[in-house]
Amino acid sequence: MLIEFSVTNYRSFLTTQSLTLAANTAAELQEENSFVSPVSSLPRLLRSAVVYGPNAAGKSNLVQAIAFMKGFVLSSAKESQEGEKIDATPFLFNRQSSQNPSEFEVLFIQDGIRYQYGFAVTSERVTGEWLFAFPEGRAQKWFERNLDSETQKDIWYFGPKFTGRRKVWQEATRSNALFLSTAIQLNNEQVKPVFNWFDRKLHVIGQGANISPGFSTDECEKEEKKKKILKFMNAADLSITDISLEKKDFSMDDLPPDMPQSIKEEIAKDHKGKKLTRLFFMHPSSENGEDVPLEFNEESAGTRKLFALAGPWLDVLDNGFVFFVDELDTSLHPIMVRFLLNLFHNPETNRHNAQSVFTTHDTTVLDQTLMRRDQVWFVEKDAENATRLYPLSDYKPRKGEALQKGYLYGRYGALPFPGELRF
Repeated sequence: MLIEFSVTNYRSFLTTQSLTLAANTAAELQEENSFVSPVSSLPRLLRSAVVYGPNAAGKSNLVQAIAFMKGFVLSSAKESQEGEKIDATPFLFNRQSSQNPSEFEVLFIQDGIRYQYGFAVTSERVTGEWLFAFPEGRAQKWFERNLDSETQKDIWYFGPKFTGRRKVWQEATRSNALFLSTAIQLNNEQVKPVFNWFDRKLHVIGQGANISPGFSTDECEKEEKKKKILKFMNAADLSITDISLEKKDFSMDDLPPDMPQSIKEEIAKDHKGKKLTRLFFMHPSSENGEDVPLEFNEESAGTRKLFALAGPWLDVLDNGFVFFVDELDTSLHPIMVRFLLNLFHNPETNRHNAQSVFTTHDTTVLDQTLMRRDQVWFVEKDAENATRLYPLSDYKPRKGEALQKGYLYGRYGALPFPGELRF
């Protein structure tokens, strides 16, 4: 469960910007859109949050920031060598910031315990890393690592509650790798819940990502999963009677005729002995009562995206994952976006308290029958061309206020201001 995510000096972010999923005390949609935290000292947590803003204001960079954090945690110790560059881009419109590290921090709950983990990196190395745990409601600093600017060596601190082969893990940690990732590679059990949260609980679909139908297609090979996906599609009013999978041996004839022969041969080599799956949606016919099959590629862009989302969306709900999605509304009707959100906001379909953070331009989501006021966030660029992330609650909107109208009229900022084009 996500409590808060913060990013500093990364891409369009200059100063620290934080997104929180801690709910305020408002009673509106409390049972539907929020849930009781498993940690008694914490407030209720939100099931979703939406981020608005004009193009190039930083919405996608927010999703990219947490995607970078996840990827670096998972791969820094095993997929790079000493001296390799770290792909972290600082804020470049300021001479000082372009030399400073980028920083990421997340507060979350895993296995009933609250954790606070973060790190700072330049393109050359990790300059800071820290982990706090709150197993008994009080902070325990498990470890901290900071770069000494004079000696260019790490200064380490290990708390008394952090046990095991600390010296071994410390000495094995490269300058361009995380201690957390290295310790996991060397079988540290104590930090496994932290690593597992990034590995198993946090899921991200970033900017321009083409959501593959592969996961949903694979799920349809299991009858019970196929029934759930079919029910999902029909709940969205798509009138699909069945989903059919057809297996066939791979053939070069399946490739486009204008594809170069050399590329065809490479693909054929990779797919030798493999089966291809053709996906069909069955639709009712008004003429003779028989179902009519349509191959996946013949369906509308909206239907294809909804199917591609169906498997991951249901998987997130079934397992209580945290799901970041950039541009959720692409190729989807506003009613479909509402349908997807309602699955998160319904305690019956979201029994494991999954959470979704998504960016969109669909202003129909700004409906107080769908979203609480503390679920809405905005991004805009300031005078330094840096992204500012702020909640709708900064404007203290009234209960029942027409949020969509207020946003489009510019009351909350975060709007584009196109000029007049003259030739």
